[in-house]
Amino acid sequence: MNRHEIAAALTDITTEKDPTLRMLKLASLCSAVCRKRMVEVVVVGGSAIELLTDGAYVSGDLDLCLTNPATLTLRSRQQLMGELGAQGGPRSWQVGGLFVDLLGPLEVLARTPLRSFEGPYGIVRVVQPEELLVERILVSVYPQPYSPARDCARKLVAVSLGGALELDWAEVRRLALSPEYRTLAECRRLVKEVARELKTKSPLDSDQRRD
Repeated sequence: MNRHEIAAALTDITTEKDPTLRMLKLASLCSAVCRKRMVEVVVVGGSAIELLTDGAYVSGDLDLCLTNPATLTLRSRQQLMGELGAQGGPRSWQVGGLFVDLLGPLEVLARTPLRSFEGPYGIVRVVQPEELLVERILVSVYPQPYSPARDCARKLVAVSLGGALELDWAEVRRLALSPEYRTLAECRRLVKEVARELKTKSPLDSDQRRD
């Protein structure tokens, strides 16, 4: 993208009224500008949940991780974000009226593929929802109860059980059993709770006899 195209995109983003569409547009623009420099980013955290749930959860800022962090020095971060007219740094900037956090390397255990969204300025890659779910459940209970993380996990589960988001529940179970998470009991409890509210069956109920 050239500077005129970027300027037009930023105007489009700042005037967008729908918060989730605005997030998608910003993620698409950031991804396109990074990709031009041979840098690949993945949307993570609350912003990933916002995109995956189509706005059932609203984050308010854009969290990005790098798949090839060694290619991006501190100075090149500033230069890259400068193309977007950003203010701040070196890890958090304001772009188009929203905050963009460019974090460290992408660290995931999930074996399922990254999700992709078609944005107005190019493809947006999003971290696996299976990883997000197990991660949020861990944060919701350790080191102490944390209700915002639990709320995120509940929204992911509700959207999935409602049929709008496909989750690989065998992968959720594998991740929850892994030594890095060890949250299968907590996962089962939360999923069963949401399933009961939606009057459906928990997809984690059928595997209890295998534990």
